Amino acid sequence: MACLTSAIEPLRAANEIIGHKAFSWKLVSENGGAVASSAEVVFDTNATLADVEGIDSLYILSSPDSRFAVENHANGQIRWLARHGMTLGGFSGGVFPLARSGALLGHKCSVHWCYEAAFKAEFPDIVATDRVITIDRKRATASGAGAVFDLMLRLIDTELGPEVTTEVACWFQHPFVRGEDIVQKIPAIRSASTNDMLPPAISRAIKMFDEHIEDPIQISDVADAVCLSARQLERRFKQTTGKNPLQYYRMLRMMKARQMVWYSNDSLTEIARAVGYASSSPMIQHYVQAFEITPREDRKRINIFRVEA
Repeated sequence: MACLTSAIEPLRAANEIIGHKAFSWKLVSENGGAVASSAEVVFDTNATLADVEGIDSLYILSSPDSRFAVENHANGQIRWLARHGMTLGGFSGGVFPLARSGALLGHKCSVHWCYEAAFKAEFPDIVATDRVITIDRKRATASGAGAVFDLMLRLIDTELGPEVTTEVACWFQHPFVRGEDIVQKIPAIRSASTNDMLPPAISRAIKMFDEHIEDPIQISDVADAVCLSARQLERRFKQTTGKNPLQYYRMLRMMKARQMVWYSNDSLTEIARAVGYASSSPMIQHYVQAFEITPREDRKRINIFRVEA
């Protein structure tokens, strides 16, 4: 729902500022009719996938696990639109059905950090970036609702110029317009800081941990890489994060596992391998220690809160 309002409101404001309708939009669903958002707010759509010929852009908004009712037909329609030059995009979880359609092959896309592990597991051949927005030829993706607003401001700038863009941003007290070079903010584990706010050596160590989820790296090798002794690294980690490096690394792997539990249909064995375990048993043990719930129970719990689109 937040992605939808972040897409429409800046365009509506731009129309109001210039005094005429430069932008228009339709709510599209696979077969028309009402669609429930993740916040359980119901929207009436006014077009189907078959009715979108002639529009400039089509953006998909959904949860990561959403699928079309008649998947082959809908995916074929999206690929047809791509072949005929339409700009296609996905916002937040909407990048998943866009990727499933095949329309992202050969393109880069922005993937929200909380979906990253599940996306890379399902689509290993698609380049997922950590940027807030990514525009790659006729594909435009935004990592989250705030990033959707940035993408719309960029569209306004292209069509109406910087003065209108600035006024729209000021209407909504959007402090600055983020471009394709801006990396997503990621919270340090159980901390009030983000990774880029941490001391450089700790930030580099966390980056190495993140790059070695599937193929675990030794803490001593990380210490060498950031020019610290293992003892110095442990002391600085505890001072900064409240955890030693091994605890932090394990929690990072568990958070990646949780992304896959929540946003993929992979088996626990597949998830265990994806986060560096030879079997599921130790992964499940560490998962319970981290979240006080088994992966199977956690998947069942999160599904209760999902709204079918």
